[in-house]
Amino acid sequence: MTARLRLISGIVLYVYVGTHLLNHALGIYSLETLEAGRLIFIAIWRNVVGTVVLYTAFVTHVALVILALYQRRSLRMPVREVIQVSFGLLVPPILMIHIWGTRLLYEVYDVADLYAYVLANLWVFQPWLGVAQAVLLVLAWAHGTLGLHFWLRLKPWYPRVFAWVYPPILVLPVVALVGYADGGRMVARLFLEEGFIEHLQEIANWPSDAAVAWAYQGYFRSLAVYLGLLALVIVARFVRWIILKSRPAIVITYPSGQRVSVEPGTSILEASRQAGIPHASVCGGRGRCSTCRVHVGEGREAQPAADEGEARVLVRVGASPATRLACQLRPTASCSVTPLLAPDATARDGHRQPSHYQGAEREIAILFADIRKFTTLSEQKLPYDVVFVLNQYFRAMGSAIEGAGGRLDKFIGDGVMALFGVDGPADQACREALIAARRMAEELQRLNESLKEDLAEPLRIGIGIHVGNVIVGDMGYARARSVTAIGDAVNTASRLESMTKDFGAQLVLSERVAMLAGLAGDGLDRRDVEIRGRAEKIGVIVFQDAAALPTIDLRKRSAA
Repeated sequence: MTARLRLISGIVLYVYVGTHLLNHALGIYSLETLEAGRLIFIAIWRNVVGTVVLYTAFVTHVALVILALYQRRSLRMPVREVIQVSFGLLVPPILMIHIWGTRLLYEVYDVADLYAYVLANLWVFQPWLGVAQAVLLVLAWAHGTLGLHFWLRLKPWYPRVFAWVYPPILVLPVVALVGYADGGRMVARLFLEEGFIEHLQEIANWPSDAAVAWAYQGYFRSLAVYLGLLALVIVARFVRWIILKSRPAIVITYPSGQRVSVEPGTSILEASRQAGIPHASVCGGRGRCSTCRVHVGEGREAQPAADEGEARVLVRVGASPATRLACQLRPTASCSVTPLLAPDATARDGHRQPSHYQGAEREIAILFADIRKFTTLSEQKLPYDVVFVLNQYFRAMGSAIEGAGGRLDKFIGDGVMALFGVDGPADQACREALIAARRMAEELQRLNESLKEDLAEPLRIGIGIHVGNVIVGDMGYARARSVTAIGDAVNTASRLESMTKDFGAQLVLSERVAMLAGLAGDGLDRRDVEIRGRAEKIGVIVFQDAAALPTIDLRKRSAA
């Protein structure tokens, strides 16, 4: 709830600052245009509704920021968060003097805060204050823009609109400062004209010395309250630290074996930061992105249940029961955790992924392909020639596999592993695998034709295809993670690819693949073979040329 209030109040303040910047930008044209824009601005924000919304948002946002500083168990945070928090803390003191010098003087002493009056004070009489107000605009806009960016980048559509939205957002404060400076120079020139000062004092109801003293006194009191609240947070954090130090520490164990002792109430993410352990957190620990999620092992049952907000995010990403958000879980007992995403995870990684990404048993088709006698070929070529030939081969085979609906799992030396049916039924997976095999053979023919001047003899490949139950999931480490499969069916497909050497054939597929794909059995070269590691023989179909595979209809359903 507090996170939502902080977001909503921040958006209100961002819109307020944005309309203020737009008003300043009108100074590029004339002082009269500036004043016309001000009338629209105050019509929006000085009515009863606008006033209540604006000042409620301001008080709420500042209060929630101070509360968040108290709730943090660790002040260690990424640089981007330090910048955003620092800008946010600097804005209220500068904004307060603007409120007292304009709105409150207007309400209490009927001072008309015309643009000429404001610019006279900020540009002519108190230029230091004018610089402070310019800094306020930049800080407030930067703070809000960073907050908006950290929130929106979790949305799947955000990368598509980023290039269109941010140029005007970045240009607006620059144009506003130019308009502000132009308006200030206009007023400075008008001050040289006889009678202008007297005229401005009359139409603006220029405040008396007592009114100015009242505004400054009110500002310093407000500033003292604000600084006092920050000091209170520091004292409260110190008192809490003393109290919690007397309680038994909670030990969090990481996959590396590192054990981190923390005070009760510390989140897993804060524990990671305290210990200097890299831990992903795109949203900065606000429980939105899910990139900080961890698998809780030992001690899971002793932990508090996820609250409504955390549970909603976990459901959104399809997390397993043992998964928790590191920024929201504050262990009440020692436990072991395993971060599920790499420290450099992006917002895209926080989007919902299919359930099999976290590990699922599925019946899929697996294809292995390998170049025959490539070692001999590579010994006859210079290194850059070998790389060139391999890249051409991988491009051709990869396009054939993906064009048939398969997923390239990995390239292994001069070999290829591909998965079919990760997101679909097994019969369709088998049909897609056979289509891919035929296209690979056809692509190889075209490749050999284009490389005939570079090769002493044409490239030849062997392809093995099998279908079976495997464990599919996002496996690996850091940047080497990918969706892959492990299990007996994977090993069998690899063995079938090796058998193409024994049969002098281009393709060997298991009989079950042919059956699920609806491949007619008449006239096919069927054999029973032994597979190392399997007790029983399996039936296979041998094709001397995969290009001779019959046309497969993806819409056809098997009888299996």
